[in-house]
Amino acid sequence: MTWLAWRLQRTETLIMAAVLALLLVLLIPTGIQIANAYHQDGLAVCAGSTPSQACGNLLGNFMSRFESIRNTTVWLTLLPGLIGVSLAAPLALELEHGTHRLAWTQSITRRRWLAGKIGMAVGVALLATLALTLLLTWWRTPFVHLNGRIDPAEYDAEGIVPFGYTLFSLGLAMAIGVLWRRAVPAIVVAFLGYFAFRLFVDIWLRQRLINPVSTTWSNATRGPDLNHSWVLSQSPSDRLGNAVAVTPQPCGSAILKPGGPHVRCFSTHGASYSHAVYHPASHFWSLQSVETAIFAGAGLLMMAFAAWWTHERTA
Repeated sequence: MTWLAWRLQRTETLIMAAVLALLLVLLIPTGIQIANAYHQDGLAVCAGSTPSQACGNLLGNFMSRFESIRNTTVWLTLLPGLIGVSLAAPLALELEHGTHRLAWTQSITRRRWLAGKIGMAVGVALLATLALTLLLTWWRTPFVHLNGRIDPAEYDAEGIVPFGYTLFSLGLAMAIGVLWRRAVPAIVVAFLGYFAFRLFVDIWLRQRLINPVSTTWSNATRGPDLNHSWVLSQSPSDRLGNAVAVTPQPCGSAILKPGGPHVRCFSTHGASYSHAVYHPASHFWSLQSVETAIFAGAGLLMMAFAAWWTHERTA
């Protein structure tokens, strides 16, 4: 049964392997180039909380130099969804073509058949996601040193959330596939559903998964270290943290530099304090754990539904 499940999953597995091999060819040379530039420019000393003016120039040049390719690799965080929906295809195809009936007449129980199909898909999907996550984590290391892992541009490719994304898309495609019994439309709809849910989580839900830190500080003192933090909002305020409008803005961006030379200017315009709402770098694993639990839990529930529906309702 295991060999048969592997044979039926082989095409999708080989496609995943080819995609990963292509990514290796494309990302390893650029990753080495980025790492070399990071070390040659001495950017390691600029990753602290108080970078100098020289560091600011170096960071600006580094980011602008690799901005386009970095923005392109952001789309690679959708690959766990493609991995999941692709590896759900064999189950939907068997139900669409009716070949499952032949397997069930060969002394193979429905439960064993389902365990082999779903188990093989989950195993291959998680291995492919592991390889992808390791590659992207290595490639993004210089950017993580500069911006932190909780930065939205880096977060989706780090830690354990990619495994949750894969399980969610796999479960969604299986659930739609066993209901619809048309593999191609089921895969398309499942990926669109995965993409829509990812957008909802990225834009609205993630920042609310755990309570962010909210703090107010005087501009005459050094405020909290927001380096490597995910800042949700930051603005001039009164001492209670209520936003204060400074219009027109005659003091430039000095409000973001506590203790800077223009503190008196802001104080004159009623902005003696700053208020920020943010997730510090220490929230990374808490956010990852909650988000992974949501995606993986939903994916496993949908796989369980697909197995139940096939076992009980499929002739």
